[in-house]
Amino acid sequence: MVLSYITWSVDPEIINLFGISIRYYGLLFVSGLIISIYILGKLFKEEKIPQENLEKLSTYGMVGILVGARLGHCLFYEPEYYLAHPLEMILPIRFLPEGGFKFTGYQGLASHGGALGMIIALIIYSRKTKQSLIQTIDLIAIVGPLAGIFIRLANLMNSEIIGMPTTKSWGFIYTRVDNLPRHPAQLYEAISYFLIFLLLLTLYRSKRKKLQNGFFFGLSLTLIFVARFIIEFIKERQVAFEENMFLDMGQILSLPYILLGLAFIFYGLIKTRKMVSL
Repeated sequence: MVLSYITWSVDPEIINLFGISIRYYGLLFVSGLIISIYILGKLFKEEKIPQENLEKLSTYGMVGILVGARLGHCLFYEPEYYLAHPLEMILPIRFLPEGGFKFTGYQGLASHGGALGMIIALIIYSRKTKQSLIQTIDLIAIVGPLAGIFIRLANLMNSEIIGMPTTKSWGFIYTRVDNLPRHPAQLYEAISYFLIFLLLLTLYRSKRKKLQNGFFFGLSLTLIFVARFIIEFIKERQVAFEENMFLDMGQILSLPYILLGLAFIFYGLIKTRKMVSL
């Protein structure tokens, strides 16, 4: 039987205007944030949280995610290069050896850094607005997987974060990389995040009164990073220093988030049970 693989040869650049590259990655990244904020706005209305709080949260959150994701990639995956070129951490350019620079956009964002940046942004937001931090993180956690979906679709358009070679009929041949059929790891993660979002939204609609005090935050963190941890086993290593490691950097960085998530699940269940029994 002849296997029919999916040939993937998408150009990551949509258009180039006067040397400025407009790419699918940036478009999808921003789209994910906008859709997440829109749905979060619906949840804020249901919780009777002022609209101006959503505007502040959106600003703090976007800055936190972008800064955290960028610094996370630079410091976790390529520290030697970026510590020697610190301006390239914060500017969307790359300095050329022969002099001058090239506009590259922000090539390299780490989800672990983005999650940490979001948590810091939430703490700042809570202090500024006096809104309950734990209530806010529960609502953010419900829409969080949506942003993850768009980020992984953006990785697909870039033909990056690819999977290992496979003989499965749904394997992708990333022609910009090589001619081997590979696991579409980006799609595996995107589908996982979509299912996590549906689960969280269903639980919120049906059991909101019983599941509070950080439960949704904990469940979201746990499921997202467990999925990430498992799928990493069929991904190609992203950086050279991971080649001789049993667990790659993505898996190592996932473990603290999984433990934190489990802690919030148990805290939320115990705290809510005590409140209900009073």
